[in-house]
Amino acid sequence: MNIKTLKASTLYGILLPVLLLVLTLTLNVGPVDIDPGKAIQDWLNDRITIESLILFDIRLPRSLLAMLIGATLGLAGAALQGLLRNPLAEPGIIGVSNGAALGAVIVFYYGIAGIAWFLLPLGGLIGALVAMIVIFLLVGQNRSIITLILAGIAINAIGGALIALALNFAESPYAMQEIVFWLLGSVSNRSANELYIAMPFMLVGWGMMLYCGRFLNALTLGEETAMSMGFNVARMRLLLILGVTASVGAAVSVAGNIGFIGLVVPHLIRPFVAYEPRRLLLSSAITGAILLLVADIVVQVFSDNGEMKLGVITALVGAPFFLFLILKSRNVLQ
Repeated sequence: MNIKTLKASTLYGILLPVLLLVLTLTLNVGPVDIDPGKAIQDWLNDRITIESLILFDIRLPRSLLAMLIGATLGLAGAALQGLLRNPLAEPGIIGVSNGAALGAVIVFYYGIAGIAWFLLPLGGLIGALVAMIVIFLLVGQNRSIITLILAGIAINAIGGALIALALNFAESPYAMQEIVFWLLGSVSNRSANELYIAMPFMLVGWGMMLYCGRFLNALTLGEETAMSMGFNVARMRLLLILGVTASVGAAVSVAGNIGFIGLVVPHLIRPFVAYEPRRLLLSSAITGAILLLVADIVVQVFSDNGEMKLGVITALVGAPFFLFLILKSRNVLQ
């Protein structure tokens, strides 16, 4: 066995306890010190106390949402890097992230978000769906990888321009500030409502991407080989893109843009799974959940008056790693 390669049971035996440990730590972090054991006991005995409310109404939904979003971004990054056979691919490359962000910004801009809590995530989901439809209309029957990437770049550019336009014409500085803060990415002030509306789409997207694991393994040998093994390449590619759209769109719709998790995580895990795309999927999901939970702990520990945004932390870590990948790729090409 290669010194870096781990068996699936060993890898999951390491990652799952770490995930559980980090999740437990997030429940103990916050501006107010509480006793989680007492809060759980109060909740089980149907006693409404400050500690039980803080744990189950504030910290638990926030932690679960961060875990699901991190898993979604890690899984989507691994799936797209396998599909596009490009180590620099990440969820934003197909335009879904900016589409979801634009949908939410429109809801903010016209004041619709104040009508009901679910309209903001709903706007993000609709934005992601519209972006996906436009991409497939642009790609048409061709559905080649290059055309898909170019369509994604076009949607990203249009979405970014429209978001900038909304910020430019925001009626008040408060509205502009609210939009900018949301775009930076955060899971603070999120309740179980956001968790309930996003989780079904994330789980469906996960199922689609994990189902494509064998196809991604076959794709490493080329599209012709994958077709000779019985895979309908166009159909499997569509299924995978739909999975990424559903899960990432849901994540962005409730938390804003949180970058670089989908780019960094697969590179951290790939050596331990013998560079096998199928094994990379689930392990990247678990690692993505761990990293985003850790980032959220950092956000809460090092924020005093105003809480630092989660997307800022992931960008500070992910951007240097992205530059390292670019330099590494350049050296390989030379």
